[in-house]
Amino acid sequence: MASYYSAFFGSEEPHFLESCSLCSKHLGPNSDIFMYRGDTAFCSNECREEQIESDEAKERRWKLSARSLRKKSSEAAKDSAAGKNVRTGTLVVA
Repeated sequence: MASYYSAFFGSEEPHFLESCSLCSKHLGPNSDIFMYRGDTAFCSNECREEQIESDEAKERRWKLSARSLRKKSSEAAKDSAAGKNVRTGTLVVA
């Protein structure tokens, strides 16, 4: 199947349904394929569940990080209102 797509795209990269996205096990033509988020194939429900758990953990860390940034921003605003010089904003370096 990869050779079929490489003829169109000029690439030897395997098609996403040829191997498990987690363990890279070959997905045969008569094997079950477990999908996640529409375009991610897995060889088993266990591999799929492991990826889901990993993605959920990343999302939780991201939410905690965003909450921490909002808290720091509100504390900086309070310090500024209390007469302390605190500069906030975006710095762009070219």
